[in-house]
Amino acid sequence: MVTSLDGSVAVGGTSGALGNENDLDTLLTLRRLADLLIVGARTVRGEGYGPPKKAGQRVGVVTNSGDVDLDAELFTCGAGFLIAAESTDLGKTEISVLRAGSDRVDIAAAVARLHEIVPGVAYVQAEGGPGLNASLLDADLIDELDVTISPNLVGGDGPRITLGARESIHGFRLAHLLVDDEGYVFGRYLRARDDC
Repeated sequence: MVTSLDGSVAVGGTSGALGNENDLDTLLTLRRLADLLIVGARTVRGEGYGPPKKAGQRVGVVTNSGDVDLDAELFTCGAGFLIAAESTDLGKTEISVLRAGSDRVDIAAAVARLHEIVPGVAYVQAEGGPGLNASLLDADLIDELDVTISPNLVGGDGPRITLGARESIHGFRLAHLLVDDEGYVFGRYLRARDDC
């Protein structure tokens, strides 16, 4: 995720204006390491997700509303699949669907069953948006947070990294910190768990 100095993860509805080339390189490197990406449907629409660059990589698109363009190249190329609640109306589709939860996606159940879509999946990268991140935080499923702090104040009422999460404290420890020549700060935080 990328965030401004004043905590916004979006300008004009997308994160693109907040990042720089190093931020994009970091994102793409993390994507190459992942077995599978999960992302919210609004983020897929807003950021214009296409097919992944990594051969065979799948992208799970989380939707409660069913408002997904199944004719988008992400789906027509075979990489995209849907993660939806049982009650979500998706119409007739040939796209793979992982159903979890009755009225809303149960993200914990969905993550536990990702192996049904990608056998042997080990490293899942969640790329937001903030609503998906909030669900993952509420389910205590965030093991690592890679965050870029953009050296910009943006104002407005843009969302935070975990928009709508229940108030709680989840401890993380700093694993890596890097500052580039443009003043962007790149942090890698790992979940501090008692069993680690």
